[in-house]
Amino acid sequence: MKRPHASRDVRERALAALDAGRSVADVAACVRSDPSTVRRWRRQRATTGDVGPRPRSGRPRLVAEDDHADLLAQVAAVPDATLADHAVRWEAEQGVRLSVATMGRALRRAGVTLKKRP
Repeated sequence: MKRPHASRDVRERALAALDAGRSVADVAACVRSDPSTVRRWRRQRATTGDVGPRPRSGRPRLVAEDDHADLLAQVAAVPDATLADHAVRWEAEQGVRLSVATMGRALRRAGVTLKKRP
């Protein structure tokens, strides 16, 4: 299993250790990371001045977090609709075509579950 990305705190402590004179290999072993990663953090700080994680690449979501209020309003207006019905409504109102699976993921991210029975 892949390890999660190092937090800003870990990166800052690693770079502080480098600034204090410790070697890249030593710092990498202390933060349980690869030496190339520590070098990349150092290079990133030198070029951007920031040590935080860079933005992820990839396509933006079809239903952004800003649209969650509209999505919740749609569900409140028609609570008995199926995912397919909600996807059709979303396309009619927002102009964005969504698959049933995408609508389900968007609703889950918005905190909505569409249970038909209590």
